[in-house]
Amino acid sequence: MDIKTYTEKGDVVVTVMHVDGNIDNSTYEAFQSRADELVDSGAHFILVDLSHVQFVSSAGMRALQHIYQRLRSRYPNSDISDEDVKKGIREGTYKSPFLKLLNPSKESAKTFEISGFDMFIEIFTDKDTAIASF
Repeated sequence: MDIKTYTEKGDVVVTVMHVDGNIDNSTYEAFQSRADELVDSGAHFILVDLSHVQFVSSAGMRALQHIYQRLRSRYPNSDISDEDVKKGIREGTYKSPFLKLLNPSKESAKTFEISGFDMFIEIFTDKDTAIASF
């Protein structure tokens, strides 16, 4: 797996993680570690580009959950309580303002849907639209 990172300027500076290779049991730690480095160095908004990822395993899903939690705890939204976030996820009215996904494979998109990740992490097929959504 190879991860390239760069920033894009929209309304805010967005850090793009372009992943090349599967995010699975043998690679999720490197993926999660790189995301942690980005968050620790000040990345506030992260777009994970999955254009070259065929498969995201349960370990990859846990890594995405970890990144979501790190961003949420580091940049708490004082307007929304944890209870309101949970309620919003259940009702489909809350989406993470910090973490979004771009161009997952059909298999990965199905996994995100079945697991409920698409209920709180937005998925985009157009990079400009994704950048503008932050």
